[in-house]
Amino acid sequence: MISFLAIDPGLNGAIAVWRPENASLFVEDMPTLTLQRSGKDKRSIDATSLNIVLRRLCRDYDVVLALIEQSGARPNEGLGSAHANGRNWGTAYGALVAQEVRVEIVPPMTWKRDLQCPRDKDGARARASQLLPKHAEFWRLAKHDGRAEAALMALYAERVFVKMGAVA
Repeated sequence: MISFLAIDPGLNGAIAVWRPENASLFVEDMPTLTLQRSGKDKRSIDATSLNIVLRRLCRDYDVVLALIEQSGARPNEGLGSAHANGRNWGTAYGALVAQEVRVEIVPPMTWKRDLQCPRDKDGARARASQLLPKHAEFWRLAKHDGRAEAALMALYAERVFVKMGAVA
């Protein structure tokens, strides 16, 4: 039974695996750790834990395609924040590529347009609840918007897979 994996690579992001054959969904928060930098606690992606999680998911769920959301600088974002976001995205991308599955980078506007998902975080949770109603408990809290986005991207990965000429 094949599966599709997707990562919302933010610190409040998540990893989702979609199995279309039985409409099952697995969602896990992005593993993070807190480090002391310049006298302040700073969160970052826990690369070791992420690699372990991805290895287990790709093996146990027979992942055939993985998507990661493209990252970019945001308006009015400082250099330090842009660097931290880029480092976290690179950590997630590297861990995903290490799993030896096909990886596609998808811009947020592409998958959101295709799934008719609003840009705002609550809109993603609402749209995920519409498309995956039996899994809505995963993103019932506002802080779980990353879970909803990862789930939607995993669902979108199935469409990408079909467009590539494969059969899901």
